[in-house]
Amino acid sequence: MPDLFETTTIAGLTLRNRFVRSATWEGLAAETGGCTPQLNAMMADLAKGGVGLIISGHAYVSLEGQAGPRQLGVYSDDLLPGLRGMAEAVHKAGGVIVLQLAHAGNQAATSLSGLPAAGPSPFALPKGEPCREMDAGDLAAVVDAFAKAANRAKQAGFDGVQIHAAHGYLLSQFLSPYFNQRTDLYGGTLENRSRLLFEVYRAIRDAVGNGFPIMVKLNSEDFLEPGLTQDDMLQVSAELETVGMDAVELSGGTGFSGKFHPIRKGRIEGPDGEGYYLQAARRFKARMKMPLMLVGGIRSYETAERIVKEGSADYISLCRPLIREPHLIKRWKEGDRRPSTCLSDNLCLKATRTGEGLHCVVEKSLQERED
Repeated sequence: MPDLFETTTIAGLTLRNRFVRSATWEGLAAETGGCTPQLNAMMADLAKGGVGLIISGHAYVSLEGQAGPRQLGVYSDDLLPGLRGMAEAVHKAGGVIVLQLAHAGNQAATSLSGLPAAGPSPFALPKGEPCREMDAGDLAAVVDAFAKAANRAKQAGFDGVQIHAAHGYLLSQFLSPYFNQRTDLYGGTLENRSRLLFEVYRAIRDAVGNGFPIMVKLNSEDFLEPGLTQDDMLQVSAELETVGMDAVELSGGTGFSGKFHPIRKGRIEGPDGEGYYLQAARRFKARMKMPLMLVGGIRSYETAERIVKEGSADYISLCRPLIREPHLIKRWKEGDRRPSTCLSDNLCLKATRTGEGLHCVVEKSLQERED
């Protein structure tokens, strides 16, 4: 029977438990995307708090793919010293870390990069900024950028990489008929819409070799019409397993999905409200042997334990709970099994947008009152 605190391996990478820190945007990098002491300390603190696998904040692989201010970058060799510092900080704290590789596509922060947004098809964002359609040269450049970024991660001492293909970012946009209206080899059928993702995977594998773990974050579904469906996800995942992908992290939704946004707001009351994508995870595990990480609305130890023991997922990914309590996993391991104190109010992300850097606003307020 699987146990949350047993040692496991993914592609030769040893993990001390089945808890994963899911990637987010910390807003703590330098303006150029470089690592800072504050950001590295946050990653090290997660390791000290007992997280089995840390996935870094989403790191943009090329300048035009930047999503927001003070986002972590991996687009240049100039960033290698800082990235080495992050990997070293986590390893010294006893942790394991993979770097998430991302490109924002039509959601890029053009005001920061000075470059036009580009995606699978022309797309007008709600704020009125247009997005141009990527041509063959653009696609080749994106594949190359992901491969070079993965190689930098390996050089910097990270334990693996995760390809961000969820939440309506570039690779997710290509997978989704909501964003992808192309009529060439990269549009139309699911095989065509997933072509760029597979090209990115193969280029990364060529760059890092067979001994380096490559993972992917996928949407269970987009919650858009038309959008990526659960059946689509299952078909893509089966193909990814065939070509050698080492693990999948399952999430869902996009910034255009309304109440099914990836970062759903509203306190989760009780176990019945936990596990946004549990049904999709069960379908995945019924078909695939590839390790599955499940993120989304998991707040209690009991729910995490049940999901793993029933075989619905192999690993439990947490994000907002670890913003409120970086040492939550340690607390659970030591026997205090009370649920996460996270309120899912998203004030932590509001703080990031205003330039304060990622932190739990509620927890900070409580600490200030105690002081």
